[in-house]
This record gives sequence, structure tokens and C-alpha cells, in this order.
Amino acid sequence: MFLEDDKIFMARALKLAVRGRGHVSPNPLVGCVLVKNGSIIGEGYHENFGGSHAEITAFRNSSKDPKDSTAYITLEPCCVAGKTPPCTKALMERGVREVYIAMLDPNPLVNGRGAGELKRAGIIVHTGILQEEAEDQNKAFSKWITTGRPWVSAKVAQSANGYMGIDSQTSIWLTGEASKKHVHQLRTQVDAIMVGRNTALVDNPKLTVRKAVGRNPKRIVTDTHCTLPLTLHLFQDGEAETIILCSEQKFKQNQTAFYKYIPIKEENGYLSPEHILQVLGEEGITSLLIEGGYELLSSFKRADMIDEVYVYTTPETLENAELKNPIQISSYWEIRKEQALGSDHLIVAEKRKVECLQEL
Repeated sequence: MFLEDDKIFMARALKLAVRGRGHVSPNPLVGCVLVKNGSIIGEGYHENFGGSHAEITAFRNSSKDPKDSTAYITLEPCCVAGKTPPCTKALMERGVREVYIAMLDPNPLVNGRGAGELKRAGIIVHTGILQEEAEDQNKAFSKWITTGRPWVSAKVAQSANGYMGIDSQTSIWLTGEASKKHVHQLRTQVDAIMVGRNTALVDNPKLTVRKAVGRNPKRIVTDTHCTLPLTLHLFQDGEAETIILCSEQKFKQNQTAFYKYIPIKEENGYLSPEHILQVLGEEGITSLLIEGGYELLSSFKRADMIDEVYVYTTPETLENAELKNPIQISSYWEIRKEQALGSDHLIVAEKRKVECLQEL
């Protein structure tokens, strides 16, 4: 379908796009490579929210006149004006002859229209090159723009016999240093981290990035009745924006200099996972990492609201433990990756897509 050179240039664009992770949300990751006479003449990626799009940056970085060049773009160029002018217009004005697009923009305002506009202008357009890779790269954006909810990842550390901890009142470290560094790297890739009230109280976590290079995500804690002491790191260190989710039956939205309270609907005495995701989506959060604890993970699992799991397993066992990992890898999950992290073992799995069977 596509020449090997075309795949190489698009792979380069995908690699560039990743550089925007952690800086462009809720916008998508986008990379662009300009090629003329078989050589790259310009590269660019979407660097920060509200900033220039990948195509514009590539034009600015171009070493030659882009007229009659070929553009390799990981996401369909926008055809509507937002914080920046439409990229389709820029491609036409600069005389680009041919455009390769990895995936169409899932935004209903753009989907297919950007490519159509380029075709009507006489530009040769190809779609679908390295599409699977591009869709995986922007899976959080795609879910958020089409459903209004963030992509939900769950991180679980467990013993060799499948326990998260001794009990709900005891703080315990299970995994080694390599796993800790991996988790901190994972934090740099999401918009927000969420923990339950008990995890915040017992562990007093900072939920910041310290063992990797990157920015701190937003910190979210579910505290239905707002009983957590305000002396916790989450409320005192000022290292990241902190959101407290509480019951809408008892509290109204409020904000201080250090944290924000957002009311959530209750279901059977617990904050509704569905309403939590709806509200966080409205806050512009496209990707969410749940780091514990047991009750929070269990409630999201019961509600079928987890898209992806990171299970870190240590070789040691826990005896007389109570907190069994509520997320077991089964046929429900599709394993995407396995790797060793020191003496620990990591499994990354996504919820299997349900195939629709149509009656003939």
C-alpha cells in the first residue's frame, strides 16, 4: 500500500509528536515532516497547548522552499480556526503538492473534512499510513474528544501471591527502584493522578515526578466527606494543582490558593466513577492514572471504567494479607507489553475491544 520510504518519514513524524506529551493536552500529539526530492527539509511537532501546530513549526524550520514538497502528518490537518488558524490553509498557501496522513482527526468538527479540503485544492492526499501506531499514540485524546471522558489507566503493585498490601491501615512498599522509576516516568505521560482517601491518609504520597524528567500532573483525591487533614503533602507542598472530589449532597464547588473542591454524585455511598470521569473530562483532563487504593480501584473495575492496567509484580509473597489485587489479568484484557524491571515483572494490558456482530 505504501512505499518503505513513506513509512520511514511517517515514523519520524510519530517520533517527533511524542515530544509534545505532557505539554499539549487537551490537544492531540502531532508531528510533521516535510520532504522534497527525497530528503527532509523541515520538521515540527505541536510543542505546547495554544502554540503553533506541527505543520506551522515544520514550515518555520524548513531549510528550503516547501513548494511542491510532500508533508507527512500524524493527524489530519485541522480545517477550523481555533487558537491558531487552520493548517489546511497553510498547506495550500505554501504549495505543498502531496500529503500523507496517519489518522483522521476524531474531532467531529474536523473528521474527514481537513483531508477533503486539501483534495479539493488539488493536493494529493493519502490516509492510513502507520494508522495503528498513530491511533495508539493519541488514544487518550480520541476517547476524550468523542466521549468527553479521559482515558483511564490503573497502576497496581502486587506481591507474587497477588496482594496489594497487608491491610487498609498499613503502608508498605512492594516493588523495587526500577519499578518506582517506571511509575514516575508514567506520571509524566498523564494529565492527572488519582488516589482514594485512605491511600492519601495512610501513605501521605506526594504524587509528583521525582525519579524521571517531566512535569508534575494534576493530583486528585477522592474524599467523599472531606475529612482528610490538610497537613498532607498533597495540600501543603504546592508542587502541583490538587483537586478534591467530594459528595455533591454535602458540599459545593470551592477553591483555595492550594486546592480545589469539586462535588461528585454518590452511588451506594461511593462517589460515582462515571460522574468522576465526566467532571474530569470537563476539566480538560484527557488521561488519568489511578494509583490506589483498593476501594477506588475496585469501584472503577466494577463500573467497567478502566481502559488500561499496569501490574507490577514483585517476587516476594505477602503472608496473612487481606488486600487482594482486584484487577486480575484474564481474557478480559489484551496484554500489550511485558518486561522485567529489576527483580519485578511488569504487565501492561488494555481492555479488549468488543467486536460488533451484525446479523446478515
